[in-house]
Amino acid sequence: MRRNFDLLVTAIAPTIWGSTYLVTTELLPAGYPLTVAMLRALPAGLLLLAIVRRLPRGIWWARSLVLGALNFSIFWWMLFISAYRLPGGVAATVGAIQPLIVIVLARLLLGSPIRGLSIVAAMAGIVGVALLILTPQAALDPVGIGAGIGGAVSMATGTVLSRRWRPDVSPLTFTAWQLTAGGLLLLPFTLAMEPPLPFPTAANLLGFAYLGLIGAALTYILWFRGLSRLEPSVVSPLGFLSPTTAVILGWWVLDQKLSPVQFLGIAIVLGSVWLSQRAQQVPSAGKSAPADRPAIASRG
Repeated sequence: MRRNFDLLVTAIAPTIWGSTYLVTTELLPAGYPLTVAMLRALPAGLLLLAIVRRLPRGIWWARSLVLGALNFSIFWWMLFISAYRLPGGVAATVGAIQPLIVIVLARLLLGSPIRGLSIVAAMAGIVGVALLILTPQAALDPVGIGAGIGGAVSMATGTVLSRRWRPDVSPLTFTAWQLTAGGLLLLPFTLAMEPPLPFPTAANLLGFAYLGLIGAALTYILWFRGLSRLEPSVVSPLGFLSPTTAVILGWWVLDQKLSPVQFLGIAIVLGSVWLSQRAQQVPSAGKSAPADRPAIASRG
């Protein structure tokens, strides 16, 4: 029962992340991926840091910088490049490879077993996302594709390391450290590589506030809480809920049509999420220990 509650709470994060494409394209100025990523991370991180009033100590300075770069600086930079250069469907389909990467990295860094059912669930999720939002007319911009793959690798690595490196602090504090680090790492690149942001409109301010407070601060507190209690291979497939939310919002807000193929995609995505959770409840061959024991034993 406790595990199911943790899953439901963690699933709130990717569900909300599904609104990122809508907010980015409808409320934010185009062509400022670094600026958008920095303004999403740094103000929210500083706000949380002011609330928790606790700074990292010792090795956690370096680890916070590494995790901030992987989970926020690199990932969001790549995410917004992908969102600007690709249709949302292509960007989300490319990013859907993340659970597969997590399975491999969890084996290498945590000693977690690779379960065949988890591979099947991840592949099914990719197919479901493709059916859900990929169209035959979708443009395959090479830079956008590369950014999508780079973002998936970055977030997958950050997800696994966030499980391996678990400080004795609350998820709120852990999120504050990483968001602030990620925003500070982005700041010099933003100033050097992008022109100043135009004077923001009311819609721009609303978009930045939503992405920072809801899409970053709140959701990553829930995400890191989940990673502190569940295996990365359990948490990562929940990310398939993000494109599902994006499609539903497109239908609801932008009056986009949903085809029978998209309904099939939604069913496959939800089935893959269920199957990925089921896979973790089946002991791997020759092992009787709980699924999360290798991770606990090998964390740094």
